[in-house]
Amino acid sequence: MRRGFIFPSAEIYGGAAGLWDYGPLGTKMKNSWENLWRKHFLRLDPNFYEISTTNILPKPVFEGSGHLESFNDALAECNSCHSRFRADQLIEEKLRISSEGMNLDEIKKIIKEKNLRCPRCGGDLNVKFFNLMFRLELGAGESVKEAYLRPETAQGAYLAFKRAFNILRNKLPIGLAIIGKSFRNEISPRQGFYRLREFHQAELQIFFDPDKMNEHERFDEIRKKKLRIYSIEDRGKETREVKCEDMDLPKFYLYYMSKIQDFYLEILKLPKEMFRFRELDENERAFYNRIHWDFELNIESLGGYKEMGGIHYRTDHDLSGHQRVSKENLMVNINGKKFIPHVLELSFGIDRNLWALLDLGYEKEEERTVLKLPVNVAPYFCAVFPLMRKEELVKKAKELYNIISSEFSTMYDETGSIGKRYRRQDEIGTPYCITIDYDTLENDTVTLRDRDTMKQERVSIKEIIEILNKKLR
Repeated sequence: MRRGFIFPSAEIYGGAAGLWDYGPLGTKMKNSWENLWRKHFLRLDPNFYEISTTNILPKPVFEGSGHLESFNDALAECNSCHSRFRADQLIEEKLRISSEGMNLDEIKKIIKEKNLRCPRCGGDLNVKFFNLMFRLELGAGESVKEAYLRPETAQGAYLAFKRAFNILRNKLPIGLAIIGKSFRNEISPRQGFYRLREFHQAELQIFFDPDKMNEHERFDEIRKKKLRIYSIEDRGKETREVKCEDMDLPKFYLYYMSKIQDFYLEILKLPKEMFRFRELDENERAFYNRIHWDFELNIESLGGYKEMGGIHYRTDHDLSGHQRVSKENLMVNINGKKFIPHVLELSFGIDRNLWALLDLGYEKEEERTVLKLPVNVAPYFCAVFPLMRKEELVKKAKELYNIISSEFSTMYDETGSIGKRYRRQDEIGTPYCITIDYDTLENDTVTLRDRDTMKQERVSIKEIIEILNKKLR
């Protein structure tokens, strides 16, 4: 927090649980991650597009989506002090057992049988469902209408589907991506940046013909690719690697699984042992998800593998629900065949992804603290320094900064000793530092320092852009 990545919202008033702000470095990092996501996923098909939809939606939308009825967590409220807790977290913390997939009756039963009591005063607990959406009012007086902040970005894509399908020449598959904020009134947000009340998502909703679920025109490209998986049958065992062609999943689904893994291992360059897909059983996944695998990263500060997002085969649940409530026909006609498209959802929690990168990159070495972020996500790709604050060195350094900053995210720093400046850049994750010294004035060469190895090399100013481009690639 002290370097300006993230900090509590309304900090001067004591903050509020589940609400965090991005500082200057965090905002740059988030923007870089989002742009990488766009570049990778929106290029997978020429019929994939990004849209931007509202955060506030009227009540009928959530009747159609089912959120008003089923978007609930089990709330345990103390009958004495009226403190509130998430019942599943209480079970896991006090009994050290998993509550995944438990329904409300099962949660009530285990709390009663194990005599779980209020952690604050020891009082009896009353367990009930709590809807996680934030309710709003639109308008004033007699014209007030009930509305809600969206609990996921996905609904915007479903509401926009009919118009987008007509605009984009009535072709399937079509992908609608949304990067934006969602809002959930978490009962007891915790684990820092992992569970928030206001958070950022990157989601791609792919609408397709269900009869073509077991085909993809580019499946042969990924047929031999090995996916790192932790299936239902693997519970209690180790993560394993399985070729796509050997997995009992539809080809359409597998193609996008492989591209999610590529994003983490080939784009972000994370060690493969940090990543896996985890299959959810029918008790863990939403009832409308016919196939559901989460993708997880191994985060030390959170105690192991944690969910970064999921790939969900949602069938026609969403469009059918909105067609039923809105009375709007959402069927398509493809070559005389009429049907409601099915949806494959790729959903990413941006904030928890960034938290994971900060956690995985943080290292406390003997002589420095370093943040080994992926080079394409680090807030600054490089920094330019004059060796000392001498006029001729400062002038040359600023000239070079102006050249490099037109191509890369670059910081300029002339304050403090060169050693302290290196350490500052190490701590915020800057991959490369470029130092101008008196040799530069003689032969137009500079010192290029690598963050991870701390090795330095002498390179020509004429070649510096080309060299940095190669390192970025």
